[in-house]
Amino acid sequence: MPFEFSISATDGRARTGVLKTARGDIRTPAFMPVGTAATVKALTVDQVAQTGADILLGNTYHLMLRPGPERMQRLGGLHKFMRWDRPILTDSGGFQVMSLSGISKLTEEAVTFSSHIDGSKHVLTPERSIEIQADRLGSDIVMQLDECVAWPAEEARAREGMELSARWALRSRTAFGTRDAQALFGIQQGSTFENLRRESSDRLREIGFDGYAIGGLAVGEGHQAMCEVLDYAPAMLPAERPRYLMGVGKPVDLVEAVWRGVDMFDCVLPTRAGRHGQAWTWSGPINLKNARFAEDDSPLDPAVPCPASTDYSRAYLHHLIRADEILGKVLLSWHNIAFFQALTAAMRAAITEGRFEQFRRDFHAGLER
Repeated sequence: MPFEFSISATDGRARTGVLKTARGDIRTPAFMPVGTAATVKALTVDQVAQTGADILLGNTYHLMLRPGPERMQRLGGLHKFMRWDRPILTDSGGFQVMSLSGISKLTEEAVTFSSHIDGSKHVLTPERSIEIQADRLGSDIVMQLDECVAWPAEEARAREGMELSARWALRSRTAFGTRDAQALFGIQQGSTFENLRRESSDRLREIGFDGYAIGGLAVGEGHQAMCEVLDYAPAMLPAERPRYLMGVGKPVDLVEAVWRGVDMFDCVLPTRAGRHGQAWTWSGPINLKNARFAEDDSPLDPAVPCPASTDYSRAYLHHLIRADEILGKVLLSWHNIAFFQALTAAMRAAITEGRFEQFRRDFHAGLER
């Protein structure tokens, strides 16, 4: 395996460790800020690094459309382009098969997209997805191309998507080959059907990957249904390799997923919420647009080690958001990313010290206050 993954402590099913890469260590549990179009929206890479993020996520579909993979390669790859020297994971474009179903066509061979920008046609095969991620963008962690089935799904439809994803997993593995400084993750599918997820896992394990993702969740099924799947899905994947829950999520989702054995996460939520005036705290989200903050001179969260969290009053942030000032979006996005990093750091510490169950209870109690 090109990436060494070591688990330093466990507490129940929760685990903490390190995934070593050529560009630096990734401490797990890890939250990956999403840099869709070669930027974490509203933030510089220096601000993102200051929050403690070890790794970012880039979006193959969006970067494929612009600036384009070949141009990206000529400019030195994604790391140089966006000036981020730590690890990057890229998704495969598979999520857009579902989210852009109105402008895409799916066949056994490939998915064909009509660009949402200019209507141009783009064909993405498993092989082309690997080429874009590994060879053009220079991603450290590459994802297989898969089909993410929309929810709710009948079992027959979920099976169809799972089996296509398994066939594409083999094609992706073959195209990726063996590389010294890059890793390939396979993606478990099967919607909310335990038998399908087990079959998917068995097929992925037979092929062999550097890490394994749990896909097809956070697509509308709700927190409880997601947790029911996570009661069994992570344990179906190899314990010695990292487990990545794709597209998740809210802080409570992260805590519950870690409790069930998940190691890695990504979500657009922190920056999207920040751009709309919402800040995440240990007591849950707060809306800085609300009038009750107009004269609140307290900092956003003095326990989060980030200037946006400690150096500006809630009253000032309220003013910026109500005045639609860009700085408000920047500061709240910065705080939210920092909060998510503080959350994963707190979970790592709790697992190491053997008190994760108490941490989980305290976290839920804080949300109820």
